[in-house]
Amino acid sequence: MSVQFGRWNFDGELVRQDYLERVKPVMAPYGPDNEGSYPNSNIHILYRAFHTTKESRRETQPYILASGAVLTWDGRLDNREELVRSLADVLTIASTDVAIVGAAYEQWGAGCFAKLIGDWALSIWDASTRSLILAKDPIGTRHLYYSFDNNQVTWSTILDPLVLFAGKPFTLCEEYIAGWFSFFPATHLTPYVGIHSVPPSSFVMLRPGRHTITKYWDFDPDKRIRYRTDTEYQEHFRTVFGEAVRCRLRSDSPILAELSGGMDSSSIVCMADTIIARAAAETPRLDTLSYYDDSEPNWNERPYFTKVEEKRGRTGFHIDVSSKEAPKFESDGNHFEVTPGSRGRTSEQFAACLASQPYRVVLSGIGGDEVTGGVPTPTPELEDLIATRRFGHLAHQLRVWALNKRKPWFHLFFEAVRGFFPPNLVGIAEHKRPAPWLTQPFIKRNRSALQGYESRLKWFGPLPSFQEGIFTLQALQRELECEALPSEPPYYKRYPYLDRDVLAFMYAVPREQLVRPGQRRFLMRRALVGIVPDEILNRKRKAFVARAPRAAMSANWARFAEMSQNMVAASLGVLDANAFSEAMKKVPSGQQVATVTVMRTLGIELWLRSLRNHGLFTLETLQGRSYAASPSVKWTVQQRPAEKSFRLL
Repeated sequence: MSVQFGRWNFDGELVRQDYLERVKPVMAPYGPDNEGSYPNSNIHILYRAFHTTKESRRETQPYILASGAVLTWDGRLDNREELVRSLADVLTIASTDVAIVGAAYEQWGAGCFAKLIGDWALSIWDASTRSLILAKDPIGTRHLYYSFDNNQVTWSTILDPLVLFAGKPFTLCEEYIAGWFSFFPATHLTPYVGIHSVPPSSFVMLRPGRHTITKYWDFDPDKRIRYRTDTEYQEHFRTVFGEAVRCRLRSDSPILAELSGGMDSSSIVCMADTIIARAAAETPRLDTLSYYDDSEPNWNERPYFTKVEEKRGRTGFHIDVSSKEAPKFESDGNHFEVTPGSRGRTSEQFAACLASQPYRVVLSGIGGDEVTGGVPTPTPELEDLIATRRFGHLAHQLRVWALNKRKPWFHLFFEAVRGFFPPNLVGIAEHKRPAPWLTQPFIKRNRSALQGYESRLKWFGPLPSFQEGIFTLQALQRELECEALPSEPPYYKRYPYLDRDVLAFMYAVPREQLVRPGQRRFLMRRALVGIVPDEILNRKRKAFVARAPRAAMSANWARFAEMSQNMVAASLGVLDANAFSEAMKKVPSGQQVATVTVMRTLGIELWLRSLRNHGLFTLETLQGRSYAASPSVKWTVQQRPAEKSFRLL
């Protein structure tokens, strides 16, 4: 992991040194190892390193290519050997990742991006063509933001300096806020109109007076993997999943893996142990971190992660999460919160775990449930049968699934068919309906974002199960885009289930390989026999935790209820304060309330207050009318005047 920042003045004006001196301390916590810079008249690029591999410690960035172009790279290459073989005349196996990427760009230009497998984000400034390229990998696990006008372009791995030191006001993006109330905002959005995020699998080309966004790679909808036996599918899964884990064990320091006791995290840890045992991993050691709550009647993972620890022969870190304290996402007046929840502190227990060893990489099981068939639904399979007009098999599967789900077959059929029709014909699923305290004008203007950017399935073209997989991936990408980059302390998350080859395999196999009636994760469970303990493979679906968040809200109800008065979000016309207050009154009595949406509402409110407290937020009206009367009001974030009391931590 590393961070970068750059400014290019199109008119030839020098980048001011005092401006750069304000940016540097904001970047420093994210890249504590060393710094580099590239100054050249009207452009200045800053770089801060956070090393996770032995090769990265030999890098010097920004990196000057033979052509004179300047490359700044933040990432991990998983196909180093393949690229070195293709570029053997200029590279060796000892070449750093940034040198490999630079040689690939010199050889293939922007066509090289599709060949770079791994997690990455990069910038390439080329004086000869007066162009700047910003690009991200197909999944989009890294952040890269930019803003531009007729005079200059500014880009950064972190959003803070683009907002704080822009020297101009920004209007808040209403769609971005709407996305936070549902399934997260679109990946190209930031909270600030005029500041953009590079979308996954895309590169942005910026020249004076020109701005283009190009998608350079996508999953192949026509790819099909068909074997004669289940065993062949299992062998193939073990291969791609094992390689996904192995690539993410590339580190010259110990790695910490989240271990919940569920299938996702347990499979990563057990597969990693198998790889380490045959000396095929670079990391010197893998340790685990588990959370438990002995007071939770519906959720306690201790018996399950203990089984994995017994298999490993050692105990990991354990963190008790039974405390009913409110989530600590509020601003204390000193921390600037650039996005909702972005200054949420790493828990003291987690920070202590990271500090106990030189951990710089954390393995996460995010995506496993969504990718490997953890949700036991027949809908994608039935949609495929409808689209391919296999009506005899459809009738059979409807009967089988109806018995398994204990639902009438026509209910299952309706759920499958509704995806092909617009919501105004079949209605909106309950879990996608906007929160009742949001105002109708706000809902009307942002309906797509509030419904999770739901798209109709196409009758022709890619199989519906493939389309559903892409929709799910897009939701995960939006969630990753909203994750704050950690700096206190810094660490880098890696996601084996979001590996490009794993996803391509899962999208290409028949849906019935993933889920069968009464057999969720059909393929994964059988493929990992002998690797993952049987108690994990055979356990029922892990319970959803609902009690603890509600208990925390109840314990802190007075403070949250006080927050619901005089809400900034209400003054902007986002929500009805009275309706939200009524929802909050249900909490202490134990009545049903949408816990996640309530907490996100409070998070957005605290973010808006953070902007206001730091002098970055004002409410402007047109023609003297209030927002409630006029939806054309501007939400403006202004550059905050310098004050000695203001500091970024």
